[in-house]
Amino acid sequence: MDKNEVQLILKQLKINPNKKLGQNFLTDKNIVNKVIYFSELSNDDIILEIGPGLGALTEELVKKVKKIYAIEIDHRLYSYLNKKFSNFNNIEIIHGNILELEIPFHTKVVSNIPYSITGPILNKIFYKKEPPIGVLIIEKSIADRIFISENYKTFSRISIGTNAFINPVSKLTISRLSFYPIPKISLSLIKIIPNEKINPFLMEKDTIDFFLKFIAGIMPYKNKNIVNALDLYFKTLNRSRYTKEEILMILQKNNYDNKKLFGFKIEEFIEISKLFYS
Repeated sequence: MDKNEVQLILKQLKINPNKKLGQNFLTDKNIVNKVIYFSELSNDDIILEIGPGLGALTEELVKKVKKIYAIEIDHRLYSYLNKKFSNFNNIEIIHGNILELEIPFHTKVVSNIPYSITGPILNKIFYKKEPPIGVLIIEKSIADRIFISENYKTFSRISIGTNAFINPVSKLTISRLSFYPIPKISLSLIKIIPNEKINPFLMEKDTIDFFLKFIAGIMPYKNKNIVNALDLYFKTLNRSRYTKEEILMILQKNNYDNKKLFGFKIEEFIEISKLFYS
């Protein structure tokens, strides 16, 4: 679908693209082809597509895979997609909010996801002991944080949380002009695959939840030394269990230096969170 086709269909459906729902519709066939290429699809794949919109990606996926679960929050687009793909028996269109639904089993996530909820989607879909492969169009600034570099300014809780579970393998900047309406943010197409080995601490829901909360709590202080960052985080919990001296002693006992947060490796963050888990 090109821009004119997208505009015509939206007019027929009486849909004004909703920014809050992340409705930026893909209009460039070249980008669709790149997503399909990154996805390395097989007829055994079970695909989760989040926010299929008018089905620009879906119409290519449905020809190549065993099953697609396409989750669409807009009831008008949900009805449109049901009619559009009524002749295919390997696709199920699900009406609802991805963050509120129980997700069917899938092996890959292939999506132009709603940009405003990228973090919560990553949390729900990928932060677990057996995450799927992901091929996603996301905000470029978030992609830059996922693909960790030496630039500490891009280092964030998304950097740590995502890399604890998955391995980022490919990143491609794509044009904003490939969408209607044109988004104000820069975009990237990324591919992420499960880590071969996930730390045993991240195998259960309660420890995963603790780790993610712990990282979210200390990363606002990424320019501080870890003792100060931990001290400030514990104070926000209104239950300062540890003095600075105790924090330092715990870290030194486990051979961790009191350096700035952005100087630690992903695996070290996991092990440090374990030290303070109870």
